[in-house]
Formats: sequence, C-alpha cells, structure tokens
Amino acid sequence: MASKIANLRIFEDDEGRMNLSILDVVVKPLSSLNSPLCGDCRKGRRPSFIAAARPEKADPLYQAFMDEISRLGVPVKAGIFQAMMDVELINDGPVTMMLDSNKLF
Repeated sequence: MASKIANLRIFEDDEGRMNLSILDVVVKPLSSLNSPLCGDCRKGRRPSFIAAARPEKADPLYQAFMDEISRLGVPVKAGIFQAMMDVELINDGPVTMMLDSNKLF
C-alpha cells in the first residue's frame, strides 16, 4: 500500500493532467491511522466499527506503513496513535481517492 500511495499519480502537471506522484511535488502529507475511526455505514443508520482493528494490531501495522512510506522517500509526518488531534485540511478539487487493501468498496 505504501508503494501504491507513493507512486499514485494524483497531482496535476502543467497541463492539468493527473500525472505527478507525491514524490514529484513539494508537499508534506500527514498520515493518520484511521482504522478505529473508519465506520462502515453501508447498513443501518449508525456506523459500525466491528471490522476495525484492535489497537494491539493496528499500531504495529501503522508503524510498518510509516517506515515503508518514509523509506520510499515520502516526507510524511505521522499523527499520534489513538490521540485526539485537530487537523486542518484543504481539499483541492472535486476528487476523492479511496484505497482499500481489501477492495471492500
């Protein structure tokens, strides 16, 4: 997944085409573990967290991801595991990319 994220061409080039990866642009992304917060809303009216990884499994996976994405050259900042964080986000454009190693959507 780290290699996919590092090399995914989702940033626009001079012609407005999504032709650049995060390795080609000057940005410092923030990586935050989302598994305990990623609720499944496909059924019912309340999110389900049944499939969320337990902290003892999620934290080592997140740390391995961070190690690999850094090894690939992405200058990523890490969020703090299980911490309440205020994160400011600026979305640029009408595009949302969903990546799921289990292809659940």
